[in-house]
Amino acid sequence: MTATTVDAAGPAATAPAPRAGAPVTWKAATGLAVVLALYALLLLLAPHEGSARFALSTSTDLVVLSTLVVPAMGTAWVCGAVGLVVLAYAVLRTRAGRRVPAWAIAIFAAALLIGFLAWAAAGSPRDLSVVGLLGGAVGLSVPLVYGALGGVIGERAGVVNIAIEGQLLAGAFVAAIVGSLTNSPWAGLVAAVVASALVALVLGLFTITYRVNQVIVGVVLNVLVIGLTSFFYSELLVPNAETLNSTVRFPRLPIPGLESIPVIGPVLFNQTIVVYLMYIAVPAVWYALFRTRWGLRVRAVGEHPKAADTVGIDVLRTRYRAVLIGGAVVGLGGAFYTVVSINQFGREMTAGAGFIALAAVIFGKWDPLRAALAGLLFGFATNLQNVLSVVGSPVPSQFMLMLPYVVTLLAVAGLVGRSRAPAASGTPYTKE
Repeated sequence: MTATTVDAAGPAATAPAPRAGAPVTWKAATGLAVVLALYALLLLLAPHEGSARFALSTSTDLVVLSTLVVPAMGTAWVCGAVGLVVLAYAVLRTRAGRRVPAWAIAIFAAALLIGFLAWAAAGSPRDLSVVGLLGGAVGLSVPLVYGALGGVIGERAGVVNIAIEGQLLAGAFVAAIVGSLTNSPWAGLVAAVVASALVALVLGLFTITYRVNQVIVGVVLNVLVIGLTSFFYSELLVPNAETLNSTVRFPRLPIPGLESIPVIGPVLFNQTIVVYLMYIAVPAVWYALFRTRWGLRVRAVGEHPKAADTVGIDVLRTRYRAVLIGGAVVGLGGAFYTVVSINQFGREMTAGAGFIALAAVIFGKWDPLRAALAGLLFGFATNLQNVLSVVGSPVPSQFMLMLPYVVTLLAVAGLVGRSRAPAASGTPYTKE
């Protein structure tokens, strides 16, 4: 059965009735057991003696808890014990026919992560900076989160945005030029939004109006933007670097009171305006998609465009708006590269961030909040390998970088939960 919802303007959307008695599988418990087994195997086969030093602050004002010294292997095994308790809880819940709650999985992941960091930093003469680890993760995840939000908006309307990479690169390129000419990071930010939206407009023109395969169009746009920006970088920006490729960056804006909170204060509340906008954008996109009339229409078009058209929703116009809004959001992430991170544009400086953002969309199950958390996961993994290399950890950096991709593959395969795209995603619509 289906339930029909009608808004004040008249259009209606159909939504499936809640599923009763959905079967509970052993996937979550099995996944936790496999991870815990690999963790225990690591500790048994490669024990690291000594202490691990965690720097909890970058300021010398906080004498208490400024550096935490713990026994490496003891901490690692205690964290493993916490993971074992969570695994037992997951098994009991599954045997009772109940799902494993998200908070239990979060505790499991946090415990094993702390234990792994203690093991990796054992015996190092350098402190492992917790503030640097988390702060760097937030910075590296900003383009990924904006890209994932733009991808979610487009796919919720039925348009697969493979061109996130091109939109990020176009935004970074135009922000560098406009920001350099005007000596204003705000002008660069606005220009990046417009440039990314124009790339999205081209995507919409070919996929929505001319109904060309969305994946092919996205790949072609990525190649086109990479080629154009590389050409103009060599022919225009390099010879005129002082005037066209030297931007003014946004300054950090510490929030009084919140910035002095130990650990999380410097990480979350001593950032630039672009990061603060991200804090607003994530819940704003979620609210717009799931609590507004516009969001209801976007989701209806992405799930069943013919039914949406039947009740009076303009499918093509709705898709165009969603693609343009998504492109504008991605542009904020592109501007981050040249008006926040560094003050100049570099050839292919996004380095595949658009494809990582697309993976975050899938891993986040096409939900803005989950996709943002997935983006943070990728940013954290990228920064983790940098931090571990500084403290001299024996863990190969390539191993750390592959972990988020492995988790994404498991998520897409359904091994850590069901992952289903909007039903009409990637399907062009023709009005009969």
